[in-house]
Amino acid sequence: MPFAFPARHARPHAGARALLAALLLAATHAAAAPPTAPAVDSSGLPALSAVWAEQNPYRGNERAAEVGRQAFNQACASCHGADADGARAPAPDLRRLGRSCRRVTAPQWRQRCVEDVDYYFRKSVMQGKVKAGIEHMPPWEGVLSPELVWAIRTFVESRGRAPR
Repeated sequence: MPFAFPARHARPHAGARALLAALLLAATHAAAAPPTAPAVDSSGLPALSAVWAEQNPYRGNERAAEVGRQAFNQACASCHGADADGARAPAPDLRRLGRSCRRVTAPQWRQRCVEDVDYYFRKSVMQGKVKAGIEHMPPWEGVLSPELVWAIRTFVESRGRAPR
């Protein structure tokens, strides 16, 4: 006689259904198309050297913020929210980056904090994010130029403070 589960196991447990849904979502995400460069006009931005700057060279540049907004909305908004508003976005609200630097009172340490956040942003964008073997953000290295990475960072910074 073949083995049969008792009647109480006939329907999958809610936890098993959630795990199955998460695995299906991860498999779907992993099969997503590779990232493509946004189609934006970055003319008018100062050209950058091949060596990455320690900090955002476009900080406070209005043209860079506009180029960054266009690039962000084409490449990042589907996960981080349109215009970096973080609303109903599955990925982190990027306006929170560097929020803690505002509390640093010593100018040299505040500057170091901002540089660390710039480094984290650049590294995250270029290398992507993988957690527990699941790609949460694709790597953009070879897709985004340094000019676009820093323009996106400038745009995100221009969005002001994120809610706590």
